Amino acid sequence: LIRAMRDSNLPKFLAEDVPLFRAILVDLFPGVQVPTDDYGDLLIAIKAEIAEAGLQEDDKMIAKIIQLHDMVKIRFGVTIVGPTGGGKSVAYNIMMAAHSRLRREEHKDIWYQISRSTTINPKSLSMGKLFGENNELTQEWTDGLCPAFVRIQCREDTPDRLYIMFDGPIDTLWIESLNTVLDDNRMLCLANGERIRLKDLGEGPGEMRMLFEVEDLAQASPATVSRIGVVYYNPEDVGWRPYVQSWLPRVLHDRAMSSDLREHLWSRFDATLDAGLTFQKKFSFEPIPTVPIQVARSLCNIFQILYFRACGGGDGDGGGD
Repeated sequence: LIRAMRDSNLPKFLAEDVPLFRAILVDLFPGVQVPTDDYGDLLIAIKAEIAEAGLQEDDKMIAKIIQLHDMVKIRFGVTIVGPTGGGKSVAYNIMMAAHSRLRREEHKDIWYQISRSTTINPKSLSMGKLFGENNELTQEWTDGLCPAFVRIQCREDTPDRLYIMFDGPIDTLWIESLNTVLDDNRMLCLANGERIRLKDLGEGPGEMRMLFEVEDLAQASPATVSRIGVVYYNPEDVGWRPYVQSWLPRVLHDRAMSSDLREHLWSRFDATLDAGLTFQKKFSFEPIPTVPIQVARSLCNIFQILYFRACGGGDGDGGGD
C-alpha cells in the first residue's frame, strides 16, 4: 500500500513538495521501511542508451525516466508535464529505447517490447481534421488524423508496443474526446458512431499507449486528470550543466579543440553562468520567459558560431582544424 501511494504520487509533485509527502508517509506509517524496487536490467539499459545518445548520467533524470516507466505500466494514458528544457522528450525517448534494447536482448520479462511512437500536434489541426467530421453537403464521413493512426496501429500484427504522442497544449476542445480512451474501456468513440478499441497487453499481439507532452494542465478538466498518469519534469532538477557537458565533446571535439582547452572552457561555464543567470533574473525583463537551460543552449550556439568563424569557418565537424 505504501509503495503504491508513493509510486503513484511522487512523479507528479514539485521538488519542494517531495520531502513533505515523504514526511506524511512516515507520520502515517511510523517505523515501516518500504524496500525500493529493483530496476537492475532496466537501469543498465537506460544508462547504455544515455551513453549511446551522448548524454550525461544525471541521477535525477534517470529517476524521472524510471518514474515514467512505472506510470506507463499502470496507466493507459500518461502526461509528461513541465516547462521547456525539463527533459520531457529525452525521458520518453530514452525509456522507449531502453525497452527496445531489452527486447532485442531477449529479456525474460515480456513486458519489455520494441517501442515505436507516432507524434501528433493536436493544436495544429481543427477538430474535424483531428477526429473526423461529416461533410455538410454530401454527409460523407471524413476520417481524422487521430482515428487514422489508431486504425493503423490496431491493424498491425506485431508484438511491438505502439505509442501515440500528442505533443501540444491540452485543452478541453480536443482532450475531452479522448476520455473514453483513457479509462478502462480504451475505446475511441467518433462522431459518426464508430468505436475503435485500442489493444492492451494480453489481448493479442502488441499493445497501445497514449502519451501527452505538455507544459501544464491548466486547461484540463478534472475528468481528464483523473484518467491519466502525470509525471512532472522541473528544469531546475537537471539544470543546465548536463547540456553543456554533452555539448562540449560533441561539438568541440578533439579535431576542433584540445581537451585542456575544453576543460578550461567548462571551468568558465561552471564559474560564471550561474551568476549571469542570477543577474538576468534580477535585473532584466524577458518578453518571453526562459529557463536556465535555454539560456545555456543559446550561449553555446553563439560561442560555437564565433569560435568556428574565428578558426576559419566550418560547422563543428572539423572546421577548426
